[in-house]
Amino acid sequence: MNYAINGHSLYAYTGGKTFDAGKPTLVFIHGVLNDHSVWALQSRWFANHGYNVLAIDLPGHGRSQGKPPASVAEAAEAILALLDQLQVPQAVLAGHSWGSLIALHAASLAPQRVSQLVLVGTAFPMPVAPALLEMSASAPEKAIAMVNQFSHSSLCSPVTGQGMNNGLWTYGGARALMRRVLASNPEHNVFQTGFQACNSYATGLEDMAKVSCPVLFILGSADQMTPPRAARALVDAAASAHVVTLPAGHSLMTEAPDGVLLAMREQLC
Repeated sequence: MNYAINGHSLYAYTGGKTFDAGKPTLVFIHGVLNDHSVWALQSRWFANHGYNVLAIDLPGHGRSQGKPPASVAEAAEAILALLDQLQVPQAVLAGHSWGSLIALHAASLAPQRVSQLVLVGTAFPMPVAPALLEMSASAPEKAIAMVNQFSHSSLCSPVTGQGMNNGLWTYGGARALMRRVLASNPEHNVFQTGFQACNSYATGLEDMAKVSCPVLFILGSADQMTPPRAARALVDAAASAHVVTLPAGHSLMTEAPDGVLLAMREQLC
């Protein structure tokens, strides 16, 4: 589905279901150089088990129009604008990596609008190495290869994956997705813009202090991009935190899709 947000079309995958105001709503938010498809298993399951699902492409990414958000705050405003457009009084927000920061900040701006938070592969702060930040602009193909190297762990085969990804080449699929998202916006480098937004986000602990809803943290034990220890400050600052650590790297929805879904089901259902 496409929704008019701030004068531009924003795409949200709904699992093929029509929005029903009587059902709870779950918004899925992707990370840097990704799109709605990274939540394939989780979004389909919840769409078929009593939830309105809005697995979005962030502005300027994939099927969504407009400029890519230059900051976590700008992206969070788009999430709240989507809830306003659909007249959703309260929703669950689930975000991965950069998306986790967006979900957190949106919850801090309107805590009464968020019933639960799911933060996957999160950290605060979420710094990006200067060399990688520069490479995302000057040599994006090299940066894509580097990010994928560090985002996948040796705990999961790069060929077989787990669960729904059995038999798939997870490295190749992730690289193809990143190339496709980068090419989807020839006017703006969504790669560098997303990295800069992560790197500049500085209000994580202040934001978490404003959140009163339960927070589920889903972390990868072998995550080199956002290692579990990097989420500790957020966990400690949450009023109600539950932590699930899975045997995976940063690409949790690829390496441990069943584990991510099970953790969410146990928390939300």
